[in-house]
Amino acid sequence: MFINWKLRELNLKVVYYGPAMAGKTTNLQYIHDRTNPQMRSGLISLKTREDRTIFFDYIQLELGEIRGLKPRFSLYTVPGQTQYAASRRLVLQGADGVVFVADSRSDQVSKDLWSLASLEKYLKEAGYNLRRFPAVLQCNKQDLPKALQPEALQVRLGWANVPCFGAVATQGSGVFDTLKAIVRQVVRQVQAQA
Repeated sequence: MFINWKLRELNLKVVYYGPAMAGKTTNLQYIHDRTNPQMRSGLISLKTREDRTIFFDYIQLELGEIRGLKPRFSLYTVPGQTQYAASRRLVLQGADGVVFVADSRSDQVSKDLWSLASLEKYLKEAGYNLRRFPAVLQCNKQDLPKALQPEALQVRLGWANVPCFGAVATQGSGVFDTLKAIVRQVVRQVQAQA
């Protein structure tokens, strides 16, 4: 969280985290395409030739007002590929909340677990209290064969106490529900600190 008192802006950072190809970038693209251009920035993506995120995707949203300040939410994704661990760690710095985007297919649970373990490790290293850190679980790819139900995947990942949403990000299903849930949690945390 960063407050620009001169502009009366409250800058908040939410990171979409998860394994490679789980749908993190698809979430941001959908949000960007369906949000009023006057309330958002452009979508910035740093990608490889294969159209895979190499460093991050980024979009900024302006929403309402909190205690006389205009909140600006910066939404980031991290690269899911294992070789980009340093990038993931760097993008997480200064985060106010996180959305873990899981691939719901049963044959992808091990990748989800690996990615979730790295998220928890990096947050702990950065000094965050994981029990109080705003987080949402999105169980993406619910339309595919062998997709686990959100409640079942939530239990397998050990995130039973975190708000959970089923999603099909390519169609927008669950995308804004997830965004609203993490925004509510981050705002609640900010108001509790004020």
